[in-house]
Amino acid sequence: MTDTTYPVLQDKVAIVTGAAMGMGEATAHLFAEAGAKVVVADFNDDLGPKVAEAIKAAGGEAAFVKVDVSNEEQVEAMVKFAVDTYGRLDVAVNNAARAPDQGPIHEFDPEVWDGVMAVDLKGTALCLKHEIRQMRAQGDGGSIINISSVSGFRPQPDNPAYVSAKHGVVGLTKAAAVENGMEGIRINSVAPGAIDTPMLRDALDRFGFDADAYAQQLSTLGRFGQAREIAQGTLWLASDASSYVHGTTLQIDGGYINR
Repeated sequence: MTDTTYPVLQDKVAIVTGAAMGMGEATAHLFAEAGAKVVVADFNDDLGPKVAEAIKAAGGEAAFVKVDVSNEEQVEAMVKFAVDTYGRLDVAVNNAARAPDQGPIHEFDPEVWDGVMAVDLKGTALCLKHEIRQMRAQGDGGSIINISSVSGFRPQPDNPAYVSAKHGVVGLTKAAAVENGMEGIRINSVAPGAIDTPMLRDALDRFGFDADAYAQQLSTLGRFGQAREIAQGTLWLASDASSYVHGTTLQIDGGYINR
């Protein structure tokens, strides 16, 4: 896959949560290539700093901050870190998520349920709360992208907490969009399909699925998506190229939802 990146986020300040690996890492790199100053936010303080250093080694601007998005104090501190480091906040990508739960609804573990909800849904809401507050205070708008999933539209069996959380992210996106459009803050969502990330590979191993066969089931293109393909869609929503797109969800799924 080849692509050309233009400086569509030149001098913008962007937070990307869950940026230590997978789609978040790809998004952080692509945003930096597009000219953004990137706050690499993640709970993983081993891999996260390495992502920031790799961005800087490639000529971009980045700084790492450790955050547990289920903790409001840490989320508020993350936004403050972005402002203290780079002066403002223009773009946020709320990507942090836990791996899907395992098992049917009639056997779900409340502790696992609470853990998925705390990060995938509550964490997204907390990020929205403090990102929107900062953008409203600045008074000149911004763009926020929440990462949902095709599971927010077409459920898979045996992960009811994840499916519910990702449906919730779509609802949060719509609610926040209704409230903040007049402030110039555009809020949208991306629903990735089966993307070749460490989280997907781990899930395939846990469920005992054959990767090639599973790709045929989850994409009409016959392959898994790549993390950078999600990042490209997220970049478009972050940029002025999507200036009239608000309150919607961009499905990047290889046609899975339509099959």
